[in-house]
Amino acid sequence: MKSDKLQDAMGMVDEALIERANKIPKKKSKFRHIRWTAPIAAALAIIIGLGVFFSMKGNNNPAILNTYAVSQAEYPEMAKYPASIGGFVYSEEDYDKWRDSLRAQEEYMGQGENLAGFFQSTASEFLGECETDNKVYSPLNVYMALSMLCETAEGETRQQILDLLGAEDIETLRTQAHAIWNANYRDDGAVTSILGSSLWLDEELEYNKDVINTLSENYYASVFRGRMGSNGYNKAYANWLDEQTGGLLKEYTKDASLSPETLLNLVTTIYFQAKWDGEFEARDNTNQTFHSTTGDALYEFMNQRITYGDYYWGEKFSATKKDLRESGSMYFILPDEGYTPQDLLCDKEAMSFITAGKGWEQNKSLRVNLSIPKFDVSSDTDLISGLKNLGVTDCFDMKSADFSPLLSDKTDACIDSINHKARVTIDEKGVTAAAYTELHLAGSAMPPEDEIDFVLDRPFIFVITGTDSLPLFIGVVNNP
Repeated sequence: MKSDKLQDAMGMVDEALIERANKIPKKKSKFRHIRWTAPIAAALAIIIGLGVFFSMKGNNNPAILNTYAVSQAEYPEMAKYPASIGGFVYSEEDYDKWRDSLRAQEEYMGQGENLAGFFQSTASEFLGECETDNKVYSPLNVYMALSMLCETAEGETRQQILDLLGAEDIETLRTQAHAIWNANYRDDGAVTSILGSSLWLDEELEYNKDVINTLSENYYASVFRGRMGSNGYNKAYANWLDEQTGGLLKEYTKDASLSPETLLNLVTTIYFQAKWDGEFEARDNTNQTFHSTTGDALYEFMNQRITYGDYYWGEKFSATKKDLRESGSMYFILPDEGYTPQDLLCDKEAMSFITAGKGWEQNKSLRVNLSIPKFDVSSDTDLISGLKNLGVTDCFDMKSADFSPLLSDKTDACIDSINHKARVTIDEKGVTAAAYTELHLAGSAMPPEDEIDFVLDRPFIFVITGTDSLPLFIGVVNNP
């Protein structure tokens, strides 16, 4: 298909964006959302090819993504953490640039203080039934996915999502989500904390360009378009997921695909990597018994004495934390004897600490002899049941779902799956974690005007053919 015909068929990118696509910017702004490069895409039979940000190096082929790209998000630029020799920074200028880039984010801080209710209710719902299996959940990742989904919905479908997210209206949600994204973004060489999002569109459908542009501009969403279910499109999708999650979730991405019935696929990702503020020494590791619900077993434990450690407690738990260099902290919460993690997930006080440990009144500073097993845990969670329990129901019902802001009113559509994959691994040096949430928007095709009831309620014949259309099997079913 020629590029001008494809542009008409898409009917979604406004003229201003097309004009920018034909210009190579002389200088990149600090917080620019989408970067448009030279129009190489004519050779690739798409509107335009875009420069792409890839901070996590992998085995991916950017050309595969460019083949289907409508736009690819450019994330905010950050000055790199200055190199040091013997612990002393040798370039004060580099250090000042780095500190200035962090200060640029300060205006976005503190915008998620009203999300405690969302974090507590969803954590209890999605983690509560894991008595023997490991489970990992990224509240921030799911928050961004639901925020984007809310932009595509209308009526009661939108209101149910707004209620869960604790937002008064879509404008308030949009502003808050944008601020939270920027407040949690880091890619400076010291900390990697990258939130990604993308829309995967079907080449045969038309979408509301205003909604697509809103998602691109406010949620840093990359936009791709291709034939759902095709090998090339599936490969591009898996490549994007691997790139955005640092290859940490290949266990799940190897099977990632876009089914032919999918009208739109919306996916959000998060990749996080930070070092301990004071690494563990491998020579101090010991083999110790871990008492799991399925039995005792020996594991490798990391050990460290923290002279001025933070110790927290509640009615049913105690906790401590290990700080991360130039970043936040990792909290370790231990249920008291006689209680389980599931008990804490159902306890109001414990959940208040779990979702907002900072500023907890019941704490003191003391020497903490920390001993923790090295672990690598991952999980794949179906979120539909939990979201329904939390009041988000209409988006899963073809008759009730309203996605008219994104699709034609004549297109019946609903969410047929929401899956959340996550993995966290820790070792002597630090923490590496990744997650992604994918939402599949499926639809029903308009049936022809004529119809017939074809009911196989009496003996019938079946034929199975091979690749050359010759019959491989023929049978008669008299009594199924």
